[in-house]
Amino acid sequence: MKQTNLTLAAELRHQLHAHPELSGQETWTKAHLMEFLKEHTHLELVDRGSWFYALCRGRGEGEIAFRADFDALPIQESGDLPYCSQCPGVSHKCGHDGHSAALALLGLTLEETGADRDVYLIFQPAEEVGGGGEACAALLKEKGIGEVYAFHNMPGYPLHTVALRKGTMNCASKGVTFRFEGVSTHASTPELGRDPAQAVAGLVTALPGLTQREDHKGLVMATVVQMDVGEPAFGISAYRGALLLTLRAQYQEELDTLQARLTDLARQAAERDGLKLTMEEQDVFPETANHPAAVEKVRAAAGQLGLSVVEMDEPMRGSEDFGWYLREAEGAMFLLGDGVDYPPLHSVDFDFPDPLLETACALFQTLI
Repeated sequence: MKQTNLTLAAELRHQLHAHPELSGQETWTKAHLMEFLKEHTHLELVDRGSWFYALCRGRGEGEIAFRADFDALPIQESGDLPYCSQCPGVSHKCGHDGHSAALALLGLTLEETGADRDVYLIFQPAEEVGGGGEACAALLKEKGIGEVYAFHNMPGYPLHTVALRKGTMNCASKGVTFRFEGVSTHASTPELGRDPAQAVAGLVTALPGLTQREDHKGLVMATVVQMDVGEPAFGISAYRGALLLTLRAQYQEELDTLQARLTDLARQAAERDGLKLTMEEQDVFPETANHPAAVEKVRAAAGQLGLSVVEMDEPMRGSEDFGWYLREAEGAMFLLGDGVDYPPLHSVDFDFPDPLLETACALFQTLI
């Protein structure tokens, strides 16, 4: 791989790192990536509003796609990086700047080598909140793309190590809010009002029984994010309440079952206590289920490049909206090690390691 291209990709990564943008706000990031590819390649660029893709026309038949995300996190960066975030309270602490720079490096490489089939480079927003994947994944069906891949950098594995797993790679998850509204009354006459405290408490106490490991095929979790009942006014009996949960499961059907059971309990409590119930969903991530044949292709590519491969015993608890893509085409998400003692993702000290740019690009190129 040409050193000039590696240098360009690293410089791009640093520029993206210095100008992070939150999910759904990535206007500069998208424009900068498009301008970079326009300046350095002749790839076809197609603007889809909040996202875009670049296309390398192949010499033969067939299509393959690769995806990179480009949103950042609401974390204040510390340290003295020369390309430190210039946006207060926002920083690239998950490595999406590196994901996008690696995919752009593939674009630089394809500009010189070409490809035996059509190659789509998909640059996606809003992965952190599950807001970008579904729309971008529709491109696979639209263009008849039958194969798709992505990677995520991961601390805890030796640098350049490839971590693989067939089946569930990332758990399904979603945020669910149950809101109860009753009737207000004076705190001295609670019997005249309708108080949601028991409804909220009942849901919380039911969670351990609904998530027991022995009752499920895989991991099932319900994490209390926030409980909010009543107002800080000692003369008023509580009459509004909300419970915010993050539901998580290794298998999509078990997450759906957990949500249905909680919804039934919430409705029963609302009916019992005379409360109005409303429910909301947020940050919806499907199960990211790797296709076995695609995992074997990644394994073979890693072997050709002399990279170490690690088999993962358990899926990642953290979710990944690449699952939308794997509903439309065969493919796989794989991990690339940042280093054994590397700072964890979403921590203030994390910074994507530039050496992974070449590794990710080489794997993508070998998969083509």
